[in-house]
Amino acid sequence: MAKVELKAPIVDEIKGYVADAKSAVLVDYRGLTVEQDTRLRRQMREAGVVYKVYKNTMLHLAFDGTDYAQLDQHLEGPTAIAFGIEDETAPARILNDFAKEAESLQFKGAVVDGTYYDEAGVKVLATIPSKEVLISKLLGSLQSPITNLARVLNQIAEKQGEAAAE
Repeated sequence: MAKVELKAPIVDEIKGYVADAKSAVLVDYRGLTVEQDTRLRRQMREAGVVYKVYKNTMLHLAFDGTDYAQLDQHLEGPTAIAFGIEDETAPARILNDFAKEAESLQFKGAVVDGTYYDEAGVKVLATIPSKEVLISKLLGSLQSPITNLARVLNQIAEKQGEAAAE
């Protein structure tokens, strides 16, 4: 069996993630203990993030012709990739939080919605809350004035009701 035939299923698997992903973050995972790696993988899985280690050549082949080709410059040394399928910023947030306790974990770069970010840019992305959190904050801020208006209207209606009863 030729090497190309062995590589094809792996490249196709990566291409599937690339097609579905809203973001991808590359990290150098050297220095992580087995226990740390296991914990990181569990956190990723629970957040709906696909976290895998592939050979750089496989990633390069899968990225070809996509926005993720911008990450080719970082395909050296040990590389793990985190695909954000549902939430664009989840991989950066989780990895950034994890890197606080596992200092050996290093960002290489990321692509989010077609835009490339270097290591510093990824750290900024990590500070952005998820869409759900942002939406709930927006709804909370919209709900407050409406609730106050309803309370005032209710008080006016009660006073008018009392005046009519007299």
